[in-house]
Amino acid sequence: MTKRRDAGDAATFKLATFNINGVVRRLPNLLAWLKAARPDAVCLQELKAAQDRFPAEALEKAGYGAVWRGQKTWNGVAILARDAVPVQTADRLPGDGDDNQSRYIEAAVGGILLGCIYLPNGNPQPGPKFAYKLAWFERLRKHAAGLRKAGHPVALVGDYNVVPTDADIYPTRSWDDDALLRPESRAAFAKMVRAGWTDALRKVHPAAPLFTFWDYKRNRWPRDAGLRLDHILLSPALAPRLVDAGIDRDVRGQEGASDHAPAWVTLSREG
Repeated sequence: MTKRRDAGDAATFKLATFNINGVVRRLPNLLAWLKAARPDAVCLQELKAAQDRFPAEALEKAGYGAVWRGQKTWNGVAILARDAVPVQTADRLPGDGDDNQSRYIEAAVGGILLGCIYLPNGNPQPGPKFAYKLAWFERLRKHAAGLRKAGHPVALVGDYNVVPTDADIYPTRSWDDDALLRPESRAAFAKMVRAGWTDALRKVHPAAPLFTFWDYKRNRWPRDAGLRLDHILLSPALAPRLVDAGIDRDVRGQEGASDHAPAWVTLSREG
């Protein structure tokens, strides 16, 4: 793709994650946000589209190359790059050759290795879906350890389906028994942070309420009853380059919106 980078963004790299909740249905929303926000790289989750239904041509016209792994009806992940094509390095999470769910894709963009994650929801729990969630999380932790050990700048980005702490959810007890808040889920996320991965949103905003998801039910968007499910974890080699982070909340309020809003970080460029 032809390079046409703006002079004003030469010093920083903007990375975002967006659970689009149906990339075909919400393509107009996605294109409008890309035009307004102009991220350099985006990790998308919940494509809900078969491989041949991904709107690659429309995204290319908007200035974004893509790699993706679709799945009919459910799941699906993609990585977009502005004025470039991501260099794909993996299309699934190692550790279980029988796992065919489209939940992980990995690619290099702008000298950064991006792992795009759609971690299992895990409900209902207890049960096989929750066991799968925890097993998937352990596979991610092991893969992340290898990436961290290699010393490259890495970002593990996406919908983790985990509310890390009570500060990441509106005041309520109605979610207490949900897999998103179970102690095992929170412990798995905390274990990655303790291993050296920086929770970028919390690093920049250590105390502020931060929500990325508002369920369609029970009027949760109008009353700001949100949860933080979407996270950007930076490796020790990348974390020192963190400049800013935020959430494009207004995107959630638009007509036909996903139930998630994009979360983003800006990183200083090397050199």
